[in-house]
Amino acid sequence: MHHLRALTGADEAGTQYADLAAAVVGALWPAVIAQFATRHGAPPGRGAVVVGMGSLGAGQLNAGSDLDLIVIYDAGGAEASEGRRPLAARSYYARLTQALITALSAPMADGRLYEVDMRLRPSGNQGPVATGWDAFRNYQRDEAWVWEHLALTRAQVLAGPETLGRDVEAFRRMVLAEKGARERVLPGVADMRRRVAQAKRPAGMWDTRLGPGRLQEIELVAQAGSLMAAEPARDVAAGLAAGVATGWLDDAGGDALARAHGLCWSVLQAARPLSDRPLEPGDMGEGAAAFLLRATGSGTLEGARAALEEATGRAAAVIDAALAEYEGDAQE
Repeated sequence: MHHLRALTGADEAGTQYADLAAAVVGALWPAVIAQFATRHGAPPGRGAVVVGMGSLGAGQLNAGSDLDLIVIYDAGGAEASEGRRPLAARSYYARLTQALITALSAPMADGRLYEVDMRLRPSGNQGPVATGWDAFRNYQRDEAWVWEHLALTRAQVLAGPETLGRDVEAFRRMVLAEKGARERVLPGVADMRRRVAQAKRPAGMWDTRLGPGRLQEIELVAQAGSLMAAEPARDVAAGLAAGVATGWLDDAGGDALARAHGLCWSVLQAARPLSDRPLEPGDMGEGAAAFLLRATGSGTLEGARAALEEATGRAAAVIDAALAEYEGDAQE
């Protein structure tokens, strides 16, 4: 409501949406564990942490965001839980994770809390829904692709035992320090950009998520900057600054990307309370149009459209130049 009434801006609203989601996960996780433990016993070993990934980990959500999560557990050598109906450690944590997903996403009388996306876990949908601590470390060291290390730049522990959480964060920082060689990262980024462009088409001019110089591409560049600089901060601004600090981007390029990201984010934040689809300004009412214009700082819809085209066009040119050397590698 504050965002709709222009009492908060797009960035502040995004932070508050993310803070709310993190608070929900933090409150639900111990409740889910307590209920699960009444039948199957306490979590074996050190327990498990819930890690926010993607926009949740970066601390910027919108009104329609789902939650990208992974669960990492440390059974500590315990083979099974100790309860009325004991479970093998791997099954225990898999079923516990499913219980969390249900708690977050089950339809209720007032709707559901969040949709949950677990595809950023090791091996994606083919991997176990909860990942053992040793297996997670081995996978990230020896098997993970560049895009998986890019995803780690935004990973943030939201709930679970503090000791395991500290270990996960320390390992995340170690991976960023070890896997950020430019000759490894940038061909992977170029390939990922090409694949996304082929698989997902923007749904018109006002779709600020997809397309050249728009949110998904700028966030990819920011993650690359963070990985190459071993930057622990998770937000886009820190990632772009890291890209400049490494010499990959120049100051003007970093500024162009930041400007385009800010405008695209403002449009997306304005669009989500209005519709679950990309905006069609011609179909908007007077109040909705006024809200969009406030978000973009434009006087007319045509002016907002022109500003968006100009900003994303410049951003796309910056990204093209930054990855031009690696486009051939991406095709191979």
